Amino acid sequence: MPAAHKVTVFFDDRVLAHAPDTEASFLPARMDRRIRQILAGLNVPWHYPEHPGRLTAIMQYLEANPIDGLRFASGAKATPEQLARVHTTAYLNELYELRGQNAWLDVDTTAVSPGSIDAAEVAAGTAVAAVESVVSGDSESAFALVRPPGHHAEPVRARGFCLFNNVAVAAAHAQAELGCERVLIVDWDAHHGNGTQEIFWADPDVLFFDLHRAAPFYPGSGQLEEVGAGLGEGTTVNVPLPAGTGDAAYLKAIDEILAPAADWFQPDLVLVSAGFDPHWMDLALNVSYEGFGAMAAGIQAIARKHCDGRLALVLEGGYNLESLPRGVHSVLGVLAGGPVPEPGICGFAEVEAAARFHHDAFQSPDLD
Repeated sequence: MPAAHKVTVFFDDRVLAHAPDTEASFLPARMDRRIRQILAGLNVPWHYPEHPGRLTAIMQYLEANPIDGLRFASGAKATPEQLARVHTTAYLNELYELRGQNAWLDVDTTAVSPGSIDAAEVAAGTAVAAVESVVSGDSESAFALVRPPGHHAEPVRARGFCLFNNVAVAAAHAQAELGCERVLIVDWDAHHGNGTQEIFWADPDVLFFDLHRAAPFYPGSGQLEEVGAGLGEGTTVNVPLPAGTGDAAYLKAIDEILAPAADWFQPDLVLVSAGFDPHWMDLALNVSYEGFGAMAAGIQAIARKHCDGRLALVLEGGYNLESLPRGVHSVLGVLAGGPVPEPGICGFAEVEAAARFHHDAFQSPDLD
């Protein structure tokens, strides 16, 4: 495969049209007063955390710090048929009716602006385009830089900034149209992918593997015992983690749980719900930039072992405008063939350097 086609980054600026207004009315209306009381009680200005600047920051950082072997491609708009594979027709119609409006959908911090439905359709369609690129062999791996994110969106409702479940739409498309019988979805976002889990809860042909901060952290699901049901029992794997969890635990989970699960499952395609809020700057967990790169390398090795390297990542969370673009850059650098970073224990190298610097100050004077 030509080096230029090794990794493709999919980005479509139509996703920037999703820009919720925090002053919009809540739906249903009876909740408006209560939510505004809660927000007022915070005593700080509240801004919608999932905003267009997230993707702008990523694209600017990639432009300023180019990676050899990377190419860029535009996205596409998901069709109603593609969306209906994972969402009910009633739910889709509810969202279509909100096209062109400002509104809060529920009490769960999910809102729309006039351009949001179009942006969400493009986000899901761009995830589909990324999957088509790797399945066709045009790219070995691909990264869909999209928003709004998707992994909290359930079959019948929006949740947690998510309207359509982008990674689920892409997985279902791969199964329905691209000949992929078994799809592995890895979710390393700090928050549990409740929507993706629900969509594939009883599906034996989708293995859903989720690393996340444990309840009561939002959304509160993802217990160890949640393993799927019916024919899909055993194809949901949750690894709930305590606050402060860092690189070592994440990599241990990939090596000792995900890799054996993939050996058993034998996927035709690997997808990643790639959230960058596990970074310590997002205050959820303690993963480093090197840790993200090492995780990408571990998952890439799984894809190369089982499905000719077919690996597509879809952006989920990550709200700190410094750590988000640097985390994405670390992952793309590894996927493009750069060196796999060696995660360390935060501060350890600095302490060693300081010990060397101060070493002579604590030696007894030589009296000879």
